[in-house]
Amino acid sequence: MIDGAHVILYSGDAEADRAFFRDVLQYPHIDAGGDWLVFKLPPAELAVHPADAADRHELYLMCDDLEATLRELSARGARFDESITEARWGRSTKIRLPGGGEVGLYEPRHERATGL
Repeated sequence: MIDGAHVILYSGDAEADRAFFRDVLQYPHIDAGGDWLVFKLPPAELAVHPADAADRHELYLMCDDLEATLRELSARGARFDESITEARWGRSTKIRLPGGGEVGLYEPRHERATGL
């Protein structure tokens, strides 16, 4: 039976992004060898959205209070998109990764599937 998921982020500077997840987000991790860090993620959900092309995927980290999380992570050096998107399903912004990519940061307004 499937008992987990492994998410891969591709990066222009993987070492800097690993340091970001380790030091700024403070995610627990293991070293799989040669400083190849693999991070424990918080409980997760999966949503399937309609799209014209099926080759795009996104990662959103979730929080209970977007403003408080932005303040806490900003104090640790995180940089964010300037705008917050307001939608019926929640509020979101983007965290800029040192390697040039982005991941979403999301405060859901709906019940979270992580509690199932």
